[in-house]
Order: sequence, then structure tokens, then C-alpha cells
Amino acid sequence: MKRFHILNTLFNLTGETQPVSLTPHHLGVLSCPAPPLTYPSHTEAHLYACLVDFFTNCSRYVNCDTGYRHGNLFMSFRSMFQDVREAMDHVHLSGCLKEKTLENLEKYVVKDPRVPLLLSRMKEVGKVFLATNSDYTYTDAIMSYLFDFRDGDKVDTPQRPWRSYFDLIVVDTRKPLFFAEGTVLRQVDTDTGKLRIGTYTGPLQHCTVYSGGSSDVVCDLLGVKGKDILYMGDHIFGDILKSKKRQGWRTFLVVPELARELQVWTEKSELFEELRSLDLFLAELYQHLDSGSSERPDISSIKRRIQKVTHEMDMCYGKMGSLFRCGSRQTLFANQLMRYADLYAASFINFLYYPFSYLFRAPPVLMAHESTVEHTRLDSGEVGTALPPWLAQHSHPGQQVPQDSSGEEEDDGEA
Repeated sequence: MKRFHILNTLFNLTGETQPVSLTPHHLGVLSCPAPPLTYPSHTEAHLYACLVDFFTNCSRYVNCDTGYRHGNLFMSFRSMFQDVREAMDHVHLSGCLKEKTLENLEKYVVKDPRVPLLLSRMKEVGKVFLATNSDYTYTDAIMSYLFDFRDGDKVDTPQRPWRSYFDLIVVDTRKPLFFAEGTVLRQVDTDTGKLRIGTYTGPLQHCTVYSGGSSDVVCDLLGVKGKDILYMGDHIFGDILKSKKRQGWRTFLVVPELARELQVWTEKSELFEELRSLDLFLAELYQHLDSGSSERPDISSIKRRIQKVTHEMDMCYGKMGSLFRCGSRQTLFANQLMRYADLYAASFINFLYYPFSYLFRAPPVLMAHESTVEHTRLDSGEVGTALPPWLAQHSHPGQQVPQDSSGEEEDDGEA
């Protein structure tokens, strides 16, 4: 049996290197920013596509079904993928990517003077902890740069060490393993960056840096339960999905792309309206037909127009389309976001403009039978039948189709 590796555009995004900004986590949990190209396979799809494009357009190579041939040499698509995969692993595991980041922090790391203020306010009303997969040396360099302002958390106050903004600091967490069995918890010598011998089993020590551990250990050290933690992260799988499913933590997903999504949503509103109008027009063609009708409306032109508008919408976001939707349908990422993230925003700085006593409540989401039926009394024969969304909006009395009663839950994409 052949195995297939899917280059998910969510984690294998194309495009230029983007600056990284501070990414918060948990109840006061802040996840240390990763270097540019946060995910190990962030540009994998782009690099692989460039190789395919190069060999396809190179006159020296002959295109074959499974690769390219040049004389007695053959390069398969499989070997090209493996080379790119190994190169990406080497860049991250060797540490050269972090070295390049530290050489030019101003280019790759975005500073925000509001970060110290927000964290100090969080710490006044609760506990704040930092969890990062990076080692202490890299974490210290990044965080020192992020908190390097003339003033402290307030104007005319002395600058504070970055570690003073956290009740607990954990490096080398190895997420998502951190949310399962985890690893041995050890203390870090902040002078040398080396790990101290032995497993730490004592109480929480202020401004002490720890290495490894697990989410259970964090709860024990802070004296809290899962529901008491608001975990902020920027990785839907490694941060949000795992912390929600395995620990029951409240979750906040940071989605920097949201700013661009909202810009397109407002600037290209006519495309969204046209797509909606096409859906309604398609419904009108079937309005007076039922299961006894032999007539088959010609919808080919409408389908072509829907495809054209959908493609035009996708291209407004970039070559890979929208992160959240394809036409009128949500992406897997959007589906998982709605399922596992209690809150999401382009930046955790948004919390600065809400009182910490604020109650966040999601607007009610109507099911198909609720969104298409008015609050009036139904005949007994109509009760208990609901249409899937793509049919419900087109229904009228006498044309309802029973809902699939299989009751199977949609797969969340986790292997």
C-alpha cells in the first residue's frame, strides 16, 4: 500500500518570511515566539513547488509521470519531497535558523510597548506563566529584546527584568508531548543556560526557570485546575487542540492572518454578496419542484459563475486562498478553530481593552431546522424533519428531506 503525505497549506504556507510577534498563552500563559517560519514545514509547499516549476521549465530535463529524467539520471517527485523535508528538518534541528533570527532581531521580531503593561495587569489579578519549546538561551534573548523599553510597564517606572512578569517559566516543553506524559522537570541555571542535575519535585519558586515537565505539573505548581487556565497559543494543533482535548483548558488562538482576512472581507464585500445571490438564484430554480418532477433545470452556467467568483475571492487572499473559507464553505482550520478555540483574535493585545471580569459569550449558532423555520406552530407532519444547510435554505412546505440519523461525529483531523 502506498503512503501519501499531504502538504496542508495551513502549516505549509507559501510566501515570504514574515516577522513574528509575541504570542500569548494560558491564563496568563504566554508562549514564547518562535523564529521566522514558526512551523518546521512552514515553507515546505513553496520550496517543493519551486523545484517542480524549475525542472518542468528546464529544457535539459524530460518530464515523466513520476519525475524528471536527464540522460541516465532520474529524479522522482518522491526523492524531491524527501530532500526538501530533510532540509527543513536540518535547518531547525541544527539551530541555524535561530542563529539567523538572533543576528537580526529588528527584522524578525515585532516589539510592542503594550506587552509589559498587559502582562503586569494580568499578574495583578491572576497568575501568568510562559511555556515554550525553545531552549533558555534563545528564549532569554528574544524576551530580553521584547521587554527592552526605556520605561517599565508604566511611564516613568524603572525597566524590569522580563522574568519578573511571570509566575512560572518553562522552556523545552516539547509541545504537544507537554500535554500528554511530558518529560522530566528540571531547573535551569540562568547564568549558564545549562540544566541542573536531578528532577525537581519542590514547590514553585518565583523567577525560577524550569525545563520540560508537563501540563499536569504546571497545574500542580500553580495550584489550579484545567478550567481555571486560559491558554493562549498560535498553533491550532500543538497548542489549542491538544490543550483543549487532553486538559480541558480554556483556549485563545492567535491568528495573525485574521487582519488580512477582515480587510478582504470588507473591501471585497461585493464578491461575497454575489456568491450569496447565486446561491439564492440556484434555490429559486428548484423552488416549485419536488420528488415527482421530471424537469431538470440547467444549472451549468450558475455553477461556472460560482466557481469563477469563488476563485476570484480566493485570489484576493493570496495564492493559497483564505485561511478560513473556500467560497461559502469553511476550511478544516476554521472548523477546528470553532470547535476547540474558545476565543481567537489577530493578537492577544486585544485583552488590554477588556476588563478581566468580562464575560465572553459566543452568539447563538442556529441549526438548519432553526434557521429556516419561523417561530410559528407547525403541522404535526412537518415536525421532526430537518434539512442539511445546503437544502434547508431552499425548502418550502411539503419538500423536506429527513436528516441523516447516523449520528457520527466529524473527524477532527487528528491521526
